[in-house]
Amino acid sequence: MQSTEPVPEAGSRVRLTLLMVGSCLPVLGAVLLAPMLSKLQARFGSVPHADALVPMILTLPALTLALFAPLAGVMIDRFGRKRLLVVATLLYALFGTAPLWLDSLHAVVASRALLGVTEAFIMTACTTMIGDFYQGRARDQYLALQTVCATVSATAFIILGGTMGASDWHGPFRLYAVGLLLAPAMAAFLPKSGSKAARSHGAVEEALDVARRSASSLRLAGVCVLSVFGGIVFYTVPVETAYLMNGLGIESSGLIGMVTAIASAGTVCGSVIFASMIGRPERRLPAIFVVCGAGFVVIGLAHNVAVLIFGTFLNCIGTGFLLPSLLTWAKSKLEYANRGRVTGLWIASFFLGQFLCPFTLMAMESATGLRTTAVSSLGFASAVVAIGLLPLLRRTPTSQKAVRA
Repeated sequence: MQSTEPVPEAGSRVRLTLLMVGSCLPVLGAVLLAPMLSKLQARFGSVPHADALVPMILTLPALTLALFAPLAGVMIDRFGRKRLLVVATLLYALFGTAPLWLDSLHAVVASRALLGVTEAFIMTACTTMIGDFYQGRARDQYLALQTVCATVSATAFIILGGTMGASDWHGPFRLYAVGLLLAPAMAAFLPKSGSKAARSHGAVEEALDVARRSASSLRLAGVCVLSVFGGIVFYTVPVETAYLMNGLGIESSGLIGMVTAIASAGTVCGSVIFASMIGRPERRLPAIFVVCGAGFVVIGLAHNVAVLIFGTFLNCIGTGFLLPSLLTWAKSKLEYANRGRVTGLWIASFFLGQFLCPFTLMAMESATGLRTTAVSSLGFASAVVAIGLLPLLRRTPTSQKAVRA
């Protein structure tokens, strides 16, 4: 049988680089300001309800991204990927740098909400275009690479945000101007959306995928619900590590940063291993949730830093597999005309999980009485999800067997 993998084109490396860098922009919005919250609180502390509004500067983009990603997917399928990506990247720079000249806390919060809308279009377009240009194993590898880039950039952006904001809280907001450099490059080097090149890549493979795998709305809804839980699992370690270390009596920001970096390295390792594996990624989900859950249990039982580091690293190896596995499972059922819509729904689900993560853990801590017990409970919940997935993923449709024969 003739290979259906896309043939590399001139400029494909530049194209891939732009899509990976674009995929990191929402990560920039999520973590860049984390080291600056105390300074922002000091700056706007006299504003009524500042205690609630200042943290929203950090978290609100994730919520608006989740809310608007489905709309972004519909518009990307209807009006084209490239055009909306370029416009969204320009607006990203505008709304991202807006706090440099805004004096009102409410205006800053509003600009962050609008930033999340642009991130919804950027993330959905970049992820959709990876599915347009690559198929089969190549697509799985580049979606895993997307996770690697996002994870590495998250660690780098936290460090960079702290450095740029050391003397002035305005500093990190200047970095959002990178959109002004990326947008012209995307306009110049990304192929026009809907072109023959974009549609023809992997056309035979897409036809086989549609024949092999059910594209029912029920199954897609199942993937999206699972992805909400996956988002909670994915973001628990980044959200909770500092608090868990404080519980062990460790207040050093340098040591907390080191442990967070080690955990991030686990995610990178998991994604790299994922990219080297063959077969249907969704078949591995039960094992992946077991690994994530085991990491949570170890974290919950940790009485010293060494055990905590082991638990976070083990969990993050699992999350390194988790994100690309869920995404490739969602995208495996798609034709070109529907890819943006489903990608938007999946991104909305996963980022909703990110937004819900701290609230879920707070509720579990309130119910169990201890933060460590809440994390362990999430580990047992992951094991229950893994068991629930076993019968679903063992089923092999007759049509799929026929195609493989």
